Amino acid sequence: MTGATGRPTLGELRVASRLAADPESVWSHAVTPAGVNRELSPLLRMTFPKGVEELTAGWRPGERAFRSWLLLGGVLPVEYDDVCFVEIEPGRRFLERSSLFSQRVWEHERTVEPAASGCVVTDRVRFEPRLAWLGPLFAPVFRLTFRLRHRNLRRIFRGGPA
Repeated sequence: MTGATGRPTLGELRVASRLAADPESVWSHAVTPAGVNRELSPLLRMTFPKGVEELTAGWRPGERAFRSWLLLGGVLPVEYDDVCFVEIEPGRRFLERSSLFSQRVWEHERTVEPAASGCVVTDRVRFEPRLAWLGPLFAPVFRLTFRLRHRNLRRIFRGGPA
């Protein structure tokens, strides 16, 4: 497997949850600063520029939308994310391909698909650390973060693993 740069991608993960909510409600939650931070809480909080109410509004493919700081426990800066959306299907899917301080490539794809009595949310993450030997350390951290996000999604919208 290779990343966007043509070099081997060290990590990939996928987490999916079936939610008892309509896809529109889940999508609306997923593309707001408040929604993102509800999913990440209490582990992390992301910062957003003032006035940003919807993350995908006014996006231009492949152009950095903004820089977001990731704050451990909501207070300690541990990473930044130069958020860049490359594909968006409003109400259904986004593909973010950004660079982070620690990652040469950070690719996060979220899909929200209708399902019986609700929807299925799937997050797929691929990453390529700037220092390849750190890949095995990042993988469990990212897995934990996205499992937490889905646990919070299931709590907010009632649901279980897909």
